[in-house]
Amino acid sequence: MFSHVMIGTNDLDKAKAFYDKLLATLEVRPARVDGHRIFYITKTGVFSVSKPINGEAATAANGGTIGFACNSPEQVDAWHAAGLASGGKTCEDPPGIRQGPGVKLYLAYLRDLDGNKICAMHRMA
Repeated sequence: MFSHVMIGTNDLDKAKAFYDKLLATLEVRPARVDGHRIFYITKTGVFSVSKPINGEAATAANGGTIGFACNSPEQVDAWHAAGLASGGKTCEDPPGIRQGPGVKLYLAYLRDLDGNKICAMHRMA
């Protein structure tokens, strides 16, 4: 359904360092830099971080979350640990299982360096 997701940053170099380490836990190669943007390109889509083209400050979406698919609970934990080690801040509950009617997920949430809310998710059997 989606071709790409793009979020804003106020410091592209710091964002690249943060997301390179974070997404390496998901076996994603370091970003390609394109002027004021960085791109992580995979077989399933593109994640990008950009300085706002209007010259104003980037702000985090209130109520927005971007989720990254993981292969296991261990990969979720590695993602979360890499994010914390790179300056991200944990938010919501600690990493762990969340259940709802007919669904069991292993989730971890972080705020990136610009306050964007991101999530790692593994769908459990």
